[in-house]
Amino acid sequence: MSQDEKKDRAATFAARAVELVQSGRAEDGSRALREAASLDPDSPEVKAAFLKIQSEEPIHTLQKLCGKFVLEQDEQAGKQALDYLDRSGEVPGNIAKECLELVLQEGKAELKALRDEIVAGLLRESIAAKTTLAQRLLDNTTTAFLQIYNVGDRSANSIAELVLTSSAWSDESKREKCEIGAFQLFLAKLLEVGHESDGRALKGIVRLLAADAERLHSIIDEETFDAILCSLDYRQPNEVKSQATLAAAKYIELSGAQGQEYVCRFILNRITKGHSEDLVLAFSAAAAAFPIMPTQAATLFLVEGFVPSLLPLLEKKLNAVKVEQAALNMLSAACIDNSCRAAIKKHCIHWLQRVLNTGKDDRPGLAAVILAKVLDPTIPAKNTGGKDGSDSNSVDNLVPIFKKLLVDPGEANKQSSIEGLAYASIQPAVKEALADDRLFLDRLTDLLKVSQTKPTTVFGALTVIDHVTQYLPTLSEEQKKMNQLKSYANASASKTTDTPNPLEEDAAVSRRCKAVVDAGVVTAFVAIASNLSPASTAIVVKIMLSLSRTPSLRGTIAQQGGARFLLLRYTAIAGTRDTDKHARHTAAHALARILISVDPALVFPSSGSPPLTSTIRPILSLLTDFQSDIFDGPLNLLPTFEALLALTNLASTPSGEATEVIIRQALPTVEDLLLSNNTMVQRAATELVCNLVASASGIEVFADERPAADRRLHILLALADVEDARTRKAAGGALATLVGFEGAVKGMLKRERGVEILLGLCADEDDEIVHRGLFCVGNLLGMKGSVGEEAKRRVKDGDGERALRNVANGAGDKMVRDLAKEVLRDLG
Repeated sequence: MSQDEKKDRAATFAARAVELVQSGRAEDGSRALREAASLDPDSPEVKAAFLKIQSEEPIHTLQKLCGKFVLEQDEQAGKQALDYLDRSGEVPGNIAKECLELVLQEGKAELKALRDEIVAGLLRESIAAKTTLAQRLLDNTTTAFLQIYNVGDRSANSIAELVLTSSAWSDESKREKCEIGAFQLFLAKLLEVGHESDGRALKGIVRLLAADAERLHSIIDEETFDAILCSLDYRQPNEVKSQATLAAAKYIELSGAQGQEYVCRFILNRITKGHSEDLVLAFSAAAAAFPIMPTQAATLFLVEGFVPSLLPLLEKKLNAVKVEQAALNMLSAACIDNSCRAAIKKHCIHWLQRVLNTGKDDRPGLAAVILAKVLDPTIPAKNTGGKDGSDSNSVDNLVPIFKKLLVDPGEANKQSSIEGLAYASIQPAVKEALADDRLFLDRLTDLLKVSQTKPTTVFGALTVIDHVTQYLPTLSEEQKKMNQLKSYANASASKTTDTPNPLEEDAAVSRRCKAVVDAGVVTAFVAIASNLSPASTAIVVKIMLSLSRTPSLRGTIAQQGGARFLLLRYTAIAGTRDTDKHARHTAAHALARILISVDPALVFPSSGSPPLTSTIRPILSLLTDFQSDIFDGPLNLLPTFEALLALTNLASTPSGEATEVIIRQALPTVEDLLLSNNTMVQRAATELVCNLVASASGIEVFADERPAADRRLHILLALADVEDARTRKAAGGALATLVGFEGAVKGMLKRERGVEILLGLCADEDDEIVHRGLFCVGNLLGMKGSVGEEAKRRVKDGDGERALRNVANGAGDKMVRDLAKEVLRDLG
C-alpha cells in the first residue's frame, strides 16, 4: 500500500471513528481510531478525530494519556501514564485492554523505552491486559510473542511472568501450552545471530527454568545450550553473562551428566579449532564452569598435557589480547581447586609474572590475583629486582600492586585489587601492613560507599576488613590441651614448635580494629546497609563483633551509628537457614557488647526510633542460643555472659521501661542462669537481678509471698553464700533492697539459714559486702509487728550481737563501723 493510500484509509477510519462514538458505539469507535493511528499516526485527520472524541465522550485518565502519547508522540503524557500505573494500581478491564492495544502501535524510536515501561506496567497491574495477551498467545503464539518481545526488555519479561500466572488463563492446559511455546521462542531468539546483546532472551529462559524446570529443561538441546554457553563470553555485558550463568547452572543441575558432557564438548571442540574467537569462547565457558561443576571442570583442566600446552598456545596468540584475557579468567576460576592451583603454580608462574610486569589494561591486575591465589603465603618477601618487586615468589610483594589498582579508574582493576587483597590479607604481616596504612583504609571505606550496587566489590572489600579484624577463636580448656599435645608431637618430629604469630595475638588484633574504626568503617556500613546482600550482612555483623570486642572502641562505634545498625540488621535477617541464625546471633552479640559500655539512653533516646526496649529481644536471644543445635563444638557461654552484662546496663536506665520488659520476657531464663555452673555467668545473672529489684515489678516477683517468689528468694540467699566475692556482693545488694518489704522478710525467715547467711555477709573480708550485710540486718530489725519481732529474735539467737560488735569494733571502713553501731542500737 502506497503512502497516499495509507493516508486516505487513515482519514476514512478517523471519520468512521467519530461517527461510531457519536452513535454510542464507543468501543468500535476506539478500534477504528486505533486502526487509523496505525496507518498514519501523524495524520491531521486522525489527531482531529482523537480530539473531537475526547471532547464529546468522557475518557478515562489513563486512556487519555496513552492516546496523547501514541497519537501526538507526547513524552510527558507517557511519563504521566506510567506514573498513573505506579500509583493507581488496578485499571478497569476495558480501559486497560484499549490502552494496551493503543500503546502496542509503533512510535518514535526515542520513545521506545517509555513505551516498553507502559506496556510492562499494564501487564503488571491489569488482569484484563493479562487475559488479553493470554488470548493473543493462544490464537497465535509466535505473532503475539514477537509483538510484545520486540517492544523491549521489560515487556519481554512480562511474557514469562504471564505464562506462569494461572489466574490469567481460563484453563491450565492452555497456560502450559503457551508456556512451552514461549520458552521455545525465547530459545529461538537466543539462537538469532547478533541478537542477544541485552540478555533479553536469557532472562526469559532463566525465569521460566527457575519456575518450571522439570517441564522445560528437556526442550534444550545441544545447539541451544551452545548458544547459552556462547553468552558466557567475558566480553559480553555483565547482565548477559550473569543470566547465561544462571541458565547454564540450572540446566546442568537438572540434566546432570548430559549437561556436563555438553560443556566439556563445547570447550574441547573450540580449543581444538584453535582460532582466537573459539579460544575466547572455550576459556570463558571454562571459567564459568568451575563454580557450577567444579569436579568436572577440574578433571578437564587437569587432563594430561593441557596446562603445559596452554602457554605455547598463548605464545602463538601473543598479540591476541582477548585470548590472553580469557585465559587469565579461566586460570583465576581454576584456583578454586587445590590440584588446579598446584598445576598453575608449576607451569604458569613465570608467564603470569611476565603478564604482571609487561601487560596492559586489566591483565596485570588479574595476573596478580592468580599469583596471590597460588603462591605459598608462608614464603617471606624477597625482591629480585622486578617492577615493584612483583616478580618475587611472595604474596607480600603483590600487596603494593593491589593498593595501586584500588585507585585505578578502571572497574576491572578495582575488582582485581579487592580480590587479590582478599587472598593476601589472610597473612598476619599483610593484615598489619593494611591496618597501618590509613590512606588505604580511607580508600577502602570510600570504595564501600560508592559501590553499594556492586555486590561483588562490596563482598570482597568486606572480606579484606574481616581478615584484618579477625581474632583467633577462643579455645576451651580441652582444645588448649589438645593443641599442646600437637605442639609436643611436632617438636619431637621436627625439633620445632608451632608458636602463634605475635601479630595474631589479641593485642595486635585490637590495634588493627582501632585503626579500622578510626577510618570510619562503621559509618560506611551504615551508609550501605540497605543494599547489603545476605552474604555481605553475615560478614558485616562478624566484623562488628570483632570491633566491639575492645571496650574502648564501643563508644566510638555507637557514635558512628553501629548500635542502631546492628539492631536493624538483626531485624532484617529473616531467613531460617543456619547461616541466617548465625548472622542474627552474631548481630545480637555485637549489639550486646556495645550496650555493656555505653549509656543505652544516649544511643536510643526516648524521642528517637527505634526505642530502647527494641534492643532487648535480640539480647535475650543470646541467653538461650547456646542451647541451639546450630552451634557445633564446645559450649561457648561468652555471648550469654555479655548479654547479661548488657541487660544489667539496660536495667539501670532511669525510665524503668527496659526493666519491665526484661522481667516480663526473661525472668524464668535469668532464674535458670542464677544456678549456672559457670561462675562468670552466675555472677552476671546475679548482678542483673540486683538491678531488676530496684523496680516495683522486680520486688514483686521476689516478695509477693507466692511459692515462686519464695524459691527465687531462696536462690538469692544461696548466692549470698557462694565462694565468688562479686556474686556475694551482687546477691547482698539485691537482698538489701528486698528485706525492706515484709513479704521478702517472711520468705527469708522461712529459710533455716536465712538470717545466718545475712550475718555471714557482715563478717566478710570485703567492706562493700559487709556494708550490704549490715543494711540487710538493719532492714530486718526495722520491720514492724510480729514479723519484726520474729526477725529480731532470730538475729539474737544467731549470735548477731557478737557479729555486729566485731564489725563496729573492727579496723574496717569508718562508714561501715558507724552503720554497725546503728544496727546494734536497733537490736537493743
